[in-house]
Amino acid sequence: MQKQINIQNKRARFEYEILDEFIAGIVLSGTEIKSIRNSNASIGESFCEFNEKGELFAVNMYIEEYAFGTHFNHCPRGSRKLLLKKRELKKLNREVKNTGLTIVPLKLFINDKGFAKITIALARGKKLFDKRETLKDRDNKRDLDRVKKSFNR
Repeated sequence: MQKQINIQNKRARFEYEILDEFIAGIVLSGTEIKSIRNSNASIGESFCEFNEKGELFAVNMYIEEYAFGTHFNHCPRGSRKLLLKKRELKKLNREVKNTGLTIVPLKLFINDKGFAKITIALARGKKLFDKRETLKDRDNKRDLDRVKKSFNR
């Protein structure tokens, strides 16, 4: 049985308010998918943008070079094309241009068929007070769970 690959961008949910999520395929070379299957990838600093043809690319996504790759190895920090339906691409492009929203990757995983997929989100950047509120909510929830746990004993 193959282990589950689940690479997440934990910072994205703290920095951004998530409005809508999409699952996209990624165009990868042979050494890139082998590196992802070994969990040697990071999407913490990456973002998505459109080129002049209207295609969506994941920029600054880090996929470590494959250890057993030869001179055919890939560039670790490159832009990789994302595969979505035309309707979804038009919607994302319209939202980014008109309202100034951002597209951020949330999770990189391998599906049941063995294809690498990425969950991207249409997001709005949080202000400083929103981030403080998120931290307060998280602390309050943790304290409440502690009280519930001690009460049940």
